[in-house]
Amino acid sequence: MQPTADAYAVRFDIDYPDQDLNRLTTFFRVFVAIPIFVVVVAVSGSSGAWDSNGRGVAFAGGLLFLAPLLMILVREKYPRWWFDWNVALLRFQNRFATFVLLLRDEYPSTDEEQAVHLEIAYPDVPNELNRWMPLVKWFLAIPHYLVLIVLDIAAFFVVVFAWFAILFTGRYPRWAFDFVVGVMRWHNRVLGYAFLLVTDRYPPFDLA
Repeated sequence: MQPTADAYAVRFDIDYPDQDLNRLTTFFRVFVAIPIFVVVVAVSGSSGAWDSNGRGVAFAGGLLFLAPLLMILVREKYPRWWFDWNVALLRFQNRFATFVLLLRDEYPSTDEEQAVHLEIAYPDVPNELNRWMPLVKWFLAIPHYLVLIVLDIAAFFVVVFAWFAILFTGRYPRWAFDFVVGVMRWHNRVLGYAFLLVTDRYPPFDLA
């Protein structure tokens, strides 16, 4: 996936499988995914520790939003390790979603790219980001939330259709594959804009 000069800051794609998918693991996909689902929840949710007085002293887990927002607002910087954590976690979540949505047979890796490609450009904050925009991006993205609700409903029925198609033919219909990948791409762009805060460029209303 080679970026171009006008490419969006968040680029996403999945390799179309070049061989028949496994009918058995497809049939039982929900159950097969349970172990890795537990891992996804463990790293995506928040956890904390408290001292003897009941005060929270440490919290970890999930995509970082408020901390980068404050750093961009106050210091005009985005700590690289915070950015790297968000990108690594989002990649892992996308590999899990790819498996659950039947797009690939590979069991999701916690760290290897596999066939799921997500690239996010590290922002030059002082020159590329308006320090005040993080306060309103989540609000400006509301039209996208509404469209994505409709697309997610459509994607659910497409995945159900693909489940039957794989069981009978071993293949994920290409049009269905491209649609589901497009919905995932749309989600990633909105996340990059509204919550990862890596770009001020408004996400396109486009599956491509």
